[in-house]
Parts: sequence; C-alpha cells; structure tokens
Amino acid sequence: MTAAAPRKFTLASRSSQLAQIQTNIVRDALAALHPSVEFDTSFMTTGGDHNQSQALYLIGGKALWTKELEVALLEGKVDMLVHSFKDVPTVLPEGCEIAGVLQREDPVDCLVVRKDASWKSLEELPEGSVVGTSSVRRVAQLKRIFPKLVYKDARGNLNTRMGKLDAPDSPYAAIILAKAGMVRLGWGDRITCDLGPPTLFHAVSQGALAIEIRSNDDEARALCRSITHWPTEWACRAERACLRVLEGGCSVPVGVHTTLVEAEAEPEGGVHKGRLEIVGTVTSLEGDRHVEHKIEADVHSAEEAEAVGAKLAKVLIDTGAKAILDEINVDRQKKIEQAKAHDEKVDA
Repeated sequence: MTAAAPRKFTLASRSSQLAQIQTNIVRDALAALHPSVEFDTSFMTTGGDHNQSQALYLIGGKALWTKELEVALLEGKVDMLVHSFKDVPTVLPEGCEIAGVLQREDPVDCLVVRKDASWKSLEELPEGSVVGTSSVRRVAQLKRIFPKLVYKDARGNLNTRMGKLDAPDSPYAAIILAKAGMVRLGWGDRITCDLGPPTLFHAVSQGALAIEIRSNDDEARALCRSITHWPTEWACRAERACLRVLEGGCSVPVGVHTTLVEAEAEPEGGVHKGRLEIVGTVTSLEGDRHVEHKIEADVHSAEEAEAVGAKLAKVLIDTGAKAILDEINVDRQKKIEQAKAHDEKVDA
C-alpha cells in the first residue's frame, strides 16, 4: 500500500506588496519550526482592492478585504489566510476561525509628510493644511486637537497612498498611516513622527498578523498555535471583544491602547497569566465629544481577556458612547442612501 503524500499547506492573502510581505513572514515562521512540512503561497485581488475610491462603509466594510479569501478557504483551495488583524471583522463566517496571532509590531499610527516638506509634527502644519487618511477613527480623534487642519480621504494600499502624497500636484501636506505597515515595507525612514495616545488611540488589533483557518482543520490549527504569541493574542482578543460589543467597524471611531505584562508562569503546568490594561475610546465624528475609559485586570486565559474587553465596551456605552454611535449609524445610513442615489443618477 502506497503511503499518502505529505500534505502541503497553502497560505493566501491579498495581492498588495504589504500583504505578500506579511504572508511571507508567516510562511517563514512556520517553515522555521516545521522544516519537514511544505508551505506554499497564493495571492488574490479582493473587492477592497478593486474599489479604492469610495469609503469602506459605503461598499461593505471590513469584509470587503476578506470575503473572497474566505470563499477560497472554505472551498479547500487554500489552507490558511494571512490578515492584518485590524482588517478582520469581529464576527467570522461559520466554519472559520482565527488560529494564530504573531507578535505585534508597534501598533501606533504615524505621520508622514510629503517629500519636499520640512514639517516634523502635526503642530507644525500651517492652518488649513490637508491631512490624508482613510480612517474615520483618526479624523474624529484629530479634530479634537487639530480642528484647523483639513482632513481628506486617502484610500488605496500603502504604495498608492504614498504615491498620492508625493505626487507633484498632491493636495496633501501629510498622510497618517499605521506604523507597522511602513516598517514591514522597509519605509521606516519616511516616518516623520509617531502618533500615539493621547493624540491617537490606534485601531483594534492594529500591528498584529492573524491566521484564519477552517474550524475543522486540526493540522492547520496545531501549526498556527506553534507560532502564536499569546500576549499579542490575548490583547487583540480583548480589543476585538470591546469592538464587537460596540458593534463597530472601519466606519466607527473606536480607538484602543492595550498593554499586557506577562506574569511568571505557574510552576505546575506552565499556565500563562498577565496583567492586562486596556483603554477604549469612542469619539464623535466632529471630535466635539469623546468618551474614554481604562480597565486593569489580572487575566489567566484569552477568554478572560475577552471578558475584560466586553466589560470595557459596556462601561463606554453607559458613559456616553451609545449616543455617539447612534448618531454615527444615522449619518452612515444617510451617506449610503446618498451614494446609491448618485449611482442611480449616473446609470440613468
């Protein structure tokens, strides 16, 4: 009887340069620990890559980046999906799960000024300067502190946005990006300065890479667990639980900042435990109202970390976030209807 051929695992992601770099990071980590296993990669274009002009909340939200990939996963065409964890919806399709999370890069946002400029910070930008960002969260938070700057949407992958910034006819004085992506692309020298709390609270799971698998694939799960960085996983699961309860997404200005300090493992069994500190914020679209709260707790599992995140969301809701989120939902629906009316007029 012929022995079954060893299984090859295919890792898939979007086709952007950054997505390919991130997929290769995961593949290399897996290959280093499992040299006898064969790993392959596959890259595809998603709906979010096709439409780089409209705001995400008008065209389907975060799922726009993941839907086609998840179809390929569930059909068995690929075995693992590599995501920027911040782009993954907090509720996954049935039959899918996040099985691995790599150690987080610095999750802060950063300021990048155009090549011919000498500004070193947001404070130095002249009044009326245009700052590009595709994030409602960033705009809402920055309007609180820098109301005299102008914020303009800047979608596209990092290469596209950097090209828009440096173009001779660019309207932008600067753009704001996730620092992790710039570092992974090797463009750290273009970062003008970091924008961390209290100026900007970053997006949920920003800076982390997640691996999604089929829920019934025990082999893939075991491989993913072998490269998982548990403090990052617990912190991200706390943040995602907070966002899930707030019913937020790309179009909701929810910001977080989390630290998890690892405590000494129990002598028997080596059980993980740590001290979790998580700050959550919800900011109105115009930046005139801001709700912020911090919770600290000792946690002994990812589930306990999630419970802390959910508790934080409920405190935020009870202290003013609900009114802000309700207003944002009304505004979003209004803009969706306006966009539909515009499309119908163009098609007529």
